[in-house]
Amino acid sequence: MTRLAQTADLTDVQREILSTVRSFVDKEIIPHAQELEHGDIYPQEIVDGLRELGIFGLMIPEEYGGLGESLLTYALVVEEIARGWMSVSGVINTHFIVAYMLLQHGTAEQKERLLPRMATGEVRGAFSMSEPGLGSDVAGIRTKATRQADGTYVIDGQKMWLTNGGSSTLVAALVRTDEGAEKAHQNLTTFLVEKPAGFGEVVPGVTIPGKIDKMGYKGVDTTELVFDGYRAKAEDILGGAPGRGFAQMMDGVEVGRVNVAARGCGIAIRAFELAIAYAQQRETFGKPIAAHQAIAFKLAEMATKVEAAHAMMVRAARLKDAGSRNDVEAGMAKLLASEFAAEVTQDSFRIHGGYGYSKEYEIERLMREAPFLLIGEGTSEIQKTIISRGLLKTYELKR
Repeated sequence: MTRLAQTADLTDVQREILSTVRSFVDKEIIPHAQELEHGDIYPQEIVDGLRELGIFGLMIPEEYGGLGESLLTYALVVEEIARGWMSVSGVINTHFIVAYMLLQHGTAEQKERLLPRMATGEVRGAFSMSEPGLGSDVAGIRTKATRQADGTYVIDGQKMWLTNGGSSTLVAALVRTDEGAEKAHQNLTTFLVEKPAGFGEVVPGVTIPGKIDKMGYKGVDTTELVFDGYRAKAEDILGGAPGRGFAQMMDGVEVGRVNVAARGCGIAIRAFELAIAYAQQRETFGKPIAAHQAIAFKLAEMATKVEAAHAMMVRAARLKDAGSRNDVEAGMAKLLASEFAAEVTQDSFRIHGGYGYSKEYEIERLMREAPFLLIGEGTSEIQKTIISRGLLKTYELKR
């Protein structure tokens, strides 16, 4: 085990899970990540291996066939997987968020019907809030579900940036319903849309146009989703009642931010590992570049950032596990881990010199992956907004 990013007070089960995942990452992900990423190839064999390890059901309770582990365990697993290849952690992230939302907000029937199959990976989840031109303004959602006389809904509109949009078989989609509420966010509803994997019109009224070509984060499919007269039943509403979608999604995104923080930690750890190894192998002026103070100091700064990001991520996860509110802490962890991941990756790139620009070296891939974390699950500016609002509320002056 590495000296960096260690977590105190883990159970024997947690340590065993992490050891198993780290071994899987070292043997099955890192050796193949470059070829798969450069070819933008979906990592089916890796995903199948994660299914066998039970990762898709890691946080799903045992009564539904999962392992019943904590958010902390999940975050540490994501950190290990992202260390190998961030795209693989993306394959399970949206699945995990949908499973979490179902567990927290779903009806008894929805849980019984979906969670056991999600635990095995038979049903794969994706979730959708954003729309073209919407950005972080979730209250401005235009995709609309219109209630019909028979109690069903007809959904029309376009959603954007679905991770696992093509490979998923269950999408939790946030759309507008007319609930008559004065506040825009109280007119939003989460619908559970079941569909087969694939592209094109996958079910009547639901089209997945194709994969979006991206700078990085390749292998995993990122798509649009177009609703055109899709007919949904009232039973497809998460929790059974309309108008609760915004709160449900925010709950999911809160744990998703811990996940993104964990991914940032994983990328930073890998970038540091590559840098400190290369710095001991590459020689200039008759000695390894690690022996030059400029490089040694840079390694020290990188390691410190790795430790700080990991500690904040662990704290945010443990707060959520304890049942405490963690919106500020999750925002802080996501902000710090994503920014530090970008900084550590760039420092590693600089240490590699010209070779870092070559696709032959792994750091080139990390340089294209790290920027995604600056915008995924809310930009750094959104995190600062969440953090500052929470702090001002806590430290409000008594007049």
